[in-house]
Amino acid sequence: MKLKIYGENEPVLRLKAKPISKITKRHRVLVKDMLETMYHANGVGLAAPQVGVSERLIVIDVGDGPIVLFNPQIVAAEGQDRDVEGCLSIPGRSEYITRAAKVKATGINLDGKPVTVEGEGLLARALQHEIDHLDGILFIDYLKEQK
Repeated sequence: MKLKIYGENEPVLRLKAKPISKITKRHRVLVKDMLETMYHANGVGLAAPQVGVSERLIVIDVGDGPIVLFNPQIVAAEGQDRDVEGCLSIPGRSEYITRAAKVKATGINLDGKPVTVEGEGLLARALQHEIDHLDGILFIDYLKEQK
């Protein structure tokens, strides 16, 4: 089921999302619905707060198949990359944002197993962008820092 994507003025996007202690049937349905919503919107990533759920869950697909991470966190980052970034919660707006060029993220997959995802380029950017959503940070917040 396609979900509503919340816009930048929705309070849920500014909350620190809650960790997920147990992956339930509701989470499995949420993952499926988030992926459908992301694909329908032509996005490469979506965080649970963007669909009104303040829990630490992200989905990403940069063209290599879906990545699902519960309780993700960046554990290593290196280099710098400046590129254009947009957000499904802020349609029609894109800006140059500087982020780490390579990242390593850990989390739990849909089977409840610990996983590590390493990425560079678009995957690194998507991981950082979506994990930021879990901490109430939007990509436009970086514009103030970078000016």
